[in-house]
Amino acid sequence: MRVRKAIEIAGIVQGVGFRPYVFRLAAETRVGGFITNTAAGVSIEVEGSEDAVTAFLKRLPAETPPLARITSLAVRDLPNNHDEAFRILPSRAGEARRALISPDVAICDDCRRELFDPANRRFRYPFINCTNCGPRYTIVRDIPYDRAKTSMAVFPMCPDCQREYSEPRDRRFHAQPNACWKCGPHVELWDRDGHAIATADPIRSVVDLLATGEIVAIKGLGGFHLAVNAGNQASVERLRERKRRVEKPFAVMAPDLAGVEEFCHLDEASRRLLESPAHPIVLLEKRLPERLAAAVAPFNRDLGVFLPYTPLHCLLFDVGANGVRPRASAGRAYPALVMTSGNISEEPIAIDNQEAVQRLHGLADHFLVHNREIVLRSDDSVVRVAGGRARQVRRSRGYVPAPIFLGEDLPQVLAVGGELKNTLCFTRGREAFLSQHIGDLENLETYRFFEATVQGLARILEITPKLLAYDLHPDYFTTRWALAQADIPRVGVQHHHAHIASCMAENHLEGRVLGFALDGTGYGLDGNVWGGELLAADYRDFERLAHLDYVRMPGGPAAVVEPWRMAVSYLFHHFGRDLWNLDIPFTRGLDRRRAETLLKLSEGGTNSPLTSSTGRLFDAVAALAGVRGKVNYEAQAAIEFEAAIEKSASEDTGYPFALHEDGPGWVIGTRPMFQALVEDLRDQALPGRISRRFHLGFVEVLAQAAELARARTGIERVCLSGGSFQNVFLVQHLSARLESAAFHVFTHADVPSGDGGLSLGQALVAAHRGPGR
Repeated sequence: MRVRKAIEIAGIVQGVGFRPYVFRLAAETRVGGFITNTAAGVSIEVEGSEDAVTAFLKRLPAETPPLARITSLAVRDLPNNHDEAFRILPSRAGEARRALISPDVAICDDCRRELFDPANRRFRYPFINCTNCGPRYTIVRDIPYDRAKTSMAVFPMCPDCQREYSEPRDRRFHAQPNACWKCGPHVELWDRDGHAIATADPIRSVVDLLATGEIVAIKGLGGFHLAVNAGNQASVERLRERKRRVEKPFAVMAPDLAGVEEFCHLDEASRRLLESPAHPIVLLEKRLPERLAAAVAPFNRDLGVFLPYTPLHCLLFDVGANGVRPRASAGRAYPALVMTSGNISEEPIAIDNQEAVQRLHGLADHFLVHNREIVLRSDDSVVRVAGGRARQVRRSRGYVPAPIFLGEDLPQVLAVGGELKNTLCFTRGREAFLSQHIGDLENLETYRFFEATVQGLARILEITPKLLAYDLHPDYFTTRWALAQADIPRVGVQHHHAHIASCMAENHLEGRVLGFALDGTGYGLDGNVWGGELLAADYRDFERLAHLDYVRMPGGPAAVVEPWRMAVSYLFHHFGRDLWNLDIPFTRGLDRRRAETLLKLSEGGTNSPLTSSTGRLFDAVAALAGVRGKVNYEAQAAIEFEAAIEKSASEDTGYPFALHEDGPGWVIGTRPMFQALVEDLRDQALPGRISRRFHLGFVEVLAQAAELARARTGIERVCLSGGSFQNVFLVQHLSARLESAAFHVFTHADVPSGDGGLSLGQALVAAHRGPGR
């Protein structure tokens, strides 16, 4: 019997070789019909014998291309149309847009082989790609994802490329960025003033420049990188000085896994991450003594490392200064490259050629540019392995705009995130779309990037939000922006509630959970700065069950960049003026006059808000231990304090904390901990021992607080969220301690635990609190 079926598929099915896959499957199963891209995904009709159509339907979801992801598949019967052949029809639009655009994908093995094959017509072509790799999100203007709606529209294909593009059996069938030397984008080498430099091979010229210590701005997929030889100490220091980045680590691009192993320890999970289609920056422990310039990541245990993910990157490593492809690192022009965002610190990454010359003038000695427009800027993603899982630190290139899939249908919500590490989130049905990393909203350029991202994602997703979610902090730019949007209902969401809701959403949890929200800052319901919180929460509401004891933040924001202030504040909080009699290195080294001025301001409450912040507690102990009294980037003291932990220590007793009942909950008291810490300091304990004892004690008191909360509420599920859980020791040891006490523990992996995941939680809370809920 002959049958015909209509099949509607949603998911990541455009730009990933899905239509040629279906064309080949139709030929193998001997069915007729057609496939076409739609604004919702793809639409297929197949006709043939009942057995042939059944075989087609069985194989269709099971053998999809590696980059494809089916999120829904609906089949219905149709009357026969007597189709014998199977065709690929032009895309059609006009429906609700549900298609998912693929993230940008690192160069595949097939394209890499062709790139270095002298017999291939794309030999050394820096924009080689196919349906399995190349730019996607960063070049798209609209959907359906067709060439005319990307920045490749201005490059008409030559006959050879057009033939590949039109042949369903070809690897480049409907590869929208398809191009070659004859018809595609090209690179140019410019001097620091933006004037073209005559050279037969710009990339080989750049290799020579980098080998001699020059700083080169290189245009990539989502923006410019500033590149410099990672083995050249003087050049790296010069880049730091120009970029105004004093000590914050630089990311490093290594040529291959063998190159990574020369300067970092590498486990199997990290290997898989480095070679995954996203090719993110992976945080890895350095080998000692250091093999690269010490200025790459000073005072830091880890390096952020990634592999070449574009053909241009591959050419930078596979071409020696003499133009010969070396086989070993000893023959390369450099062991690795610093590849840091092309910007002045805290500004968005540059994406336009002329913009780059203007903004990076004085930073770069030369520019390697190309003429393919970057439509949507996107920084590199950062990932680390902790507790056996890959965990997002910064979710951006290679992952965005793939959705986070939710456990329920939600209305269309826009959540605008917080002030630091900002991301946006749009929800639509069971999908939540986190934007690429926008950054800290501290300057006009980042504000514009924020607004452009709102408009760009809304257009591509065709979402018209029915609700707008924002943080309660009245001075956040995102809060002021949200409150100015008078034509849409708005829902304010407490910062730490949003963190817990984000973890719940990622793990598809319903009902109430216990949640530790630990971070540096968040506006509390009492007007104080929260950050060391145990909540009982669902998506609608929360109850604060426990928190770190309040202490003054002398100087407000100044205490964040000068941890010694928090050390003084905690000592004064617990010992009063007797802090001067403690006889510890910290107080002996203090400028007493300056500290007394600070204490007077603090006593009067002048510019000294109360805080329960975990970040500020870590800062105080790190300063007392002699790790860091001032910081040059966010969380530097806590990062270096964690790195100092003794790995093999006979002393496994953590510092004691206290738990005091306070109304409906508890306060985590720090006085016993500081008393024990002072005794260790008097005994000249090393920072590694202090760090280990502090971390162990903190884990234990958190677990005890959770047990008290369970006894009162009956809740056995615990979510861990907030920026402090980027501390690997903390997330691993607290998870293990809670699980040993029969809790069910949920953590972040696909969404950052810090403020980069905040907007997801905001969206979920707003959706459950909004009109009609």
